[in-house]
Amino acid sequence: MDLNYSPADDAFCAEVRAWLEAHLPHALRAKVLEHKRLSRDDYSSWHKLLGVHGWSAPAWLKEHGGPGWDATQPHIWDEECARAGAPAVMPFGVSMVAPVLMKYGTDAQKSRYLPRILDGSDWWCQGYSEPGAGSDLASLRTRAERHGDHYVVTSQKTWTTLGQHADMIFCLVRTDPQAKKQEGISFLLIDVKTPGITVRPIITLDEDHEVNEIFFDNVEVPLGNLVGEENRGWTVTKYLLGHERTGIARVGQSKRELAFLKRLASDRTKNGKPLLLDPLFAAKVAALEIELMALEVTVQRVVASEGAGREPEASMLKIKDTEVQQAFTELMVEAIGPQAAAFDPAFLEGEREYRATGDDDAAPRAAYYFNFRKTSIYGGSNEIQKNIIAQMMIGL
Repeated sequence: MDLNYSPADDAFCAEVRAWLEAHLPHALRAKVLEHKRLSRDDYSSWHKLLGVHGWSAPAWLKEHGGPGWDATQPHIWDEECARAGAPAVMPFGVSMVAPVLMKYGTDAQKSRYLPRILDGSDWWCQGYSEPGAGSDLASLRTRAERHGDHYVVTSQKTWTTLGQHADMIFCLVRTDPQAKKQEGISFLLIDVKTPGITVRPIITLDEDHEVNEIFFDNVEVPLGNLVGEENRGWTVTKYLLGHERTGIARVGQSKRELAFLKRLASDRTKNGKPLLLDPLFAAKVAALEIELMALEVTVQRVVASEGAGREPEASMLKIKDTEVQQAFTELMVEAIGPQAAAFDPAFLEGEREYRATGDDDAAPRAAYYFNFRKTSIYGGSNEIQKNIIAQMMIGL
């Protein structure tokens, strides 16, 4: 595989960079680069701006409204967006449920939902985890019983990321309680405004409202919202999880964080010299940079070989990138030192222009560190991914 960019790739890179320079709002860019929290309006306005230009779904084929880029162009797009400080497009619609609809959805489902995902009209969230069914997702207990032309859904989902903003939720439900764990599960699309749905916030350790618990009290869902076959939702789920795990490998974002870490370590001193020149700290940064370079090459190889979304490739990418992401937050806290311990929610929410203690770089560090503890758990914990790799590669 040739990892060097072709002249056409270089031209595309220049085109993307120029477009971002012209269209990415400066205030939004500043919030991203300063690690401040983004609102629904921040995400939605950016998504819609990309949609106007036809760039909101880089991996989609032209037949579905995407740009029809080759395997390298989405990688360039991701890297340039991260470098410029653009927000990520929320993956739940574009990168998760949309590929499922393209493969398993009916024509009616595709025509209804794909355009609204593309232009940002619908905000999607994921209804997988439950109390007692996280990494062991097949233990889910949310029931969906047929009644005439609809299902009646009852139970609870939890850790629903940004569900407070959602218009739609894709859910795994149990339609045959007598079947084995991985059987009897179906995949439903549910309008969050349906009577009987209650969304309650879960405030995390960083004092942020990012996740929720969602309750379903006899919620009626049309039979037409079933994706794929009834009781065959586990097949759909594995396909979606493969895309989620591949998408977790945000190489562009990690490269931006590497540049930020180096700047942070250059601004701090140890024994009268920049911390980045300290042999021990510099060795940690160098080791992490090597890990990131290896991850980038692996992502390019997987995508070029059309292995994205397949096990065990997706599991390998999920493990390594979450380890890299967490390592960045750890080294940032180490570089800042004690000032990183106390974070400033008002500054992170944009309610105050500067941090109360005067060090704006230090303000997000503890919150950022705590938040990224989740990355090795969501999308299937890294321990589960190692089991998948063992089963697929060596038959354990």
